[in-house]
Amino acid sequence: MDDLDAARAFYTEVLGCAVGRSKPESCVFNLHGHQIVAHRVAEMPTLSTNPVDGKAVPAMHFGLVLEWDAWHAMRDRLEAAGQTFVVGPYLRYADEPGAQATMFIRDPAGNHLEFKSFKDDAMIFDASWSHNAPEA
Repeated sequence: MDDLDAARAFYTEVLGCAVGRSKPESCVFNLHGHQIVAHRVAEMPTLSTNPVDGKAVPAMHFGLVLEWDAWHAMRDRLEAAGQTFVVGPYLRYADEPGAQATMFIRDPAGNHLEFKSFKDDAMIFDASWSHNAPEA
């Protein structure tokens, strides 16, 4: 993060995180029970993307799996806040065992975050199912 004040505002006001430990050079946020730590850096790296479903998905990102209703509430919260989506909310693999809702956003420093939800939570780490269509 090159601007901790902007990070603090984004993570608390847009995403609804609680603030934990905070120092001039770093800040800890509680994102749905997961720790996000923002460290002040002089410059953020340039990030690349990969094609997935015809979309440019950030290759380096943090992903958080939410329950189905919580994902929709997060989508509504982000839309109400006027958040710009890197990849807008959509449903992948509709009517298949691995059906999942996903969306990507970027924080003020350019870090990419993915919010995902599965219609069937048993599919989150199920290695027996795979969608064989090309990703691009």
